[in-house]
Amino acid sequence: MKKSLRNYLHNAAQQGRMVQKQISPDFLDPAHEWRRIFAEIWGTFLLVLVAAGGGVVAARSGGAVTLGMQVVAPGLMVMAIIYFMGTVSGAHLNPAVTLAFAVRRNFPWRRVPGYVLAQLLGGVAAALFLHALFGNAGALGATVPGHGIRHVSAFALEVVLTAGLVNTILGTASGARNIGTNGAIAVGGYIALAGLWAAPISGASMNPVRSFAPDLVRGDLGTTWIYIAGPVLGALVGVAFEWILKGKPTVAGTLAAQGTLDIEDAEMRED
Repeated sequence: MKKSLRNYLHNAAQQGRMVQKQISPDFLDPAHEWRRIFAEIWGTFLLVLVAAGGGVVAARSGGAVTLGMQVVAPGLMVMAIIYFMGTVSGAHLNPAVTLAFAVRRNFPWRRVPGYVLAQLLGGVAAALFLHALFGNAGALGATVPGHGIRHVSAFALEVVLTAGLVNTILGTASGARNIGTNGAIAVGGYIALAGLWAAPISGASMNPVRSFAPDLVRGDLGTTWIYIAGPVLGALVGVAFEWILKGKPTVAGTLAAQGTLDIEDAEMRED
């Protein structure tokens, strides 16, 4: 038993050293940046399409899409996106997540504006697509406080929900699992779980772009501040908790946040 544990720890340490050697000063090869930006645009488009589209289709179909379906669908979509493009851009899909990775020092600040702009473009494009097809049906899938829910209550819930989401993302990323089975399932599962119990209160957005895009296209920004300020504050809380739980940022977290496209490209050239 002890021998097996020693072997496991030795192998883990060896893998860590190999990863360290793979990361060079040119890890962020600018030649791949357009692919990362495209990945964030396309991934965020798909996420907002499903997240906002659930409410739109529910309204147009007379309730054929239930609330449970509406909140589980984005979780499944995020899970799929992590699988098919997590290695390209890190599959942030959310300005709050990009901010969290940057504050956590897993992601360079100079790349934050490009990612956030890409996410905005993808989200707004999805909202425009839904509007072109269905008009403002279902208020274009906007996230708003539930009936009788105070704005401050919805805001507080968005802070807590986003903190939990960021902890889930950073926690799985710290062990190089975000670009793989465990991370995809954990993050997708958290999004679905949060929606199942909190959607009637705040909409369980946890993503400024997911909320801002439908509000912008439908022309109603009255409650948008809740879904921008709440997730941003929640992201900062989540990073603080991650420092308490895990300490300093890890190499594995950097790989998860930035993708492994450069490493894979270098390995292919070596082969």
